[in-house]
Amino acid sequence: MSNKIRVLIVDDSILFREVLMRGLSSDPYIEVVATANDPYDARDKIVSVKPDVMTCDVEMPKMNGIEFIQRLMPQYPLPIIVVSSTSGTVFDAMNAGAVDFVGKPDLSSVNNVENFIKDLIIKIKIASNAKVNNAVMDSPIKKIIGNEIAGRGKIIAIGASTGGTEAIYSILKNLPTDIPGIVIVQHIPSNFSRMFAERLNNQTNLTVKEAKSGDYLERGHVLIAPGDQHMIIRHIGDRYKVECFEGEKVNGHCPSVDVLFESVAKEAGKNAVGVILTGMGYDGAKGLMSMRRKGARTLGQDEKSCVVYGMPKVAFNIGAVEKQASLDNMAFSIYNMLN
Repeated sequence: MSNKIRVLIVDDSILFREVLMRGLSSDPYIEVVATANDPYDARDKIVSVKPDVMTCDVEMPKMNGIEFIQRLMPQYPLPIIVVSSTSGTVFDAMNAGAVDFVGKPDLSSVNNVENFIKDLIIKIKIASNAKVNNAVMDSPIKKIIGNEIAGRGKIIAIGASTGGTEAIYSILKNLPTDIPGIVIVQHIPSNFSRMFAERLNNQTNLTVKEAKSGDYLERGHVLIAPGDQHMIIRHIGDRYKVECFEGEKVNGHCPSVDVLFESVAKEAGKNAVGVILTGMGYDGAKGLMSMRRKGARTLGQDEKSCVVYGMPKVAFNIGAVEKQASLDNMAFSIYNMLN
């Protein structure tokens, strides 16, 4: 087929390269055009075979994957999916310009390998349509002057998928420490959600943690849904409490943005701001619509600043988005909607 997605596999393990090559080649829409065992080999293969998407390990000889991505992107911008053992370094790779990531499986488990290949195939297909030349820059934004009274009794709910880890960081780092409590669903593997929360806690001025049932929303605090559990809110007195639970996938995801947004619509109504960010698919659109119908203010990331303009596009098209904003202006737009 002439329209196959051309993939370059970069990994220093010959065994893992073989696993990836066989697994990805089983899909009729993907063609593995080359493999490479280190970044220098990969650089030469990129020039010769011109892949559409590259999978890349982080820990490699001669040069680690993060440095490779940093050097590569200015010269040969292409969608990169990081394939790595469970480690916070994947977020460094995302910051360097990678589109998405997936954790390496236990090769002794057939089920783990099969699920990993299925997940990677989906991510490659999404990445093939992703924009890679709109990395988040530290551009000047309007200074947000905090006010401990602003948004009293309100909450903020955010949903994101592909490209969302960097988008969420870009927003949180620009919010004041007295911002009303924030709940976030990011489509992310379960073994990475805690590390994602810890990274945000260390790199922003807000208090960020992976949510657990019974946690209350507080000003200046952010709760990230666990990567394998749905998260909802409950209105208890004059406060909001979260519940996290295992369940079937909704819109192909657990956690699901729709599950969170529907609960926010029910429990918070007009006292909420809903935000839908970059990502493939339609998760979150119906929930955001429910929020808007209940009087909540709603925002959607604009097409230009999205890595993948899928979820925000669907939400906008059905009328769930009150206002679109660029990523640079999203924090300011959120704060304005609290008043």
